Amino acid sequence: MRRRFRLRDRARFEQVRRQGTVYKDRLVILVCLPNGLAISRFGFTASRRIGKAVRRNRARRLMREAVRLHLDEIEPGWDVVLIARRPIVTATFHDVHRACLRLLGRAGLMQSGVTATGQPYLRARQS
Repeated sequence: MRRRFRLRDRARFEQVRRQGTVYKDRLVILVCLPNGLAISRFGFTASRRIGKAVRRNRARRLMREAVRLHLDEIEPGWDVVLIARRPIVTATFHDVHRACLRLLGRAGLMQSGVTATGQPYLRARQS
């Protein structure tokens, strides 16, 4: 993922985690907060509960790739933190990809209602 789309400032990362809106899935937790910029930025984290460094790095790589494939379809102006959950260790890329898309759709961060593959996003109801 290109550097401009990464959430690198530790203080902002923590602010998103504290003040952001949370969406949960079995494999991933998504936390988002508006950033007032023309782009959306993403941070990825996996705690030591996931496992040793190899497993944590794999979890982050899977989430990063799932988001990278859809950067052009994600609404600009958000800071997003994706947090790996323990079942991600045994998940395939397709499972993680599907979970990330589902969460992005539920959070209303996708620009269109349909993915590039023609699959509908699961969007949150607007009330």
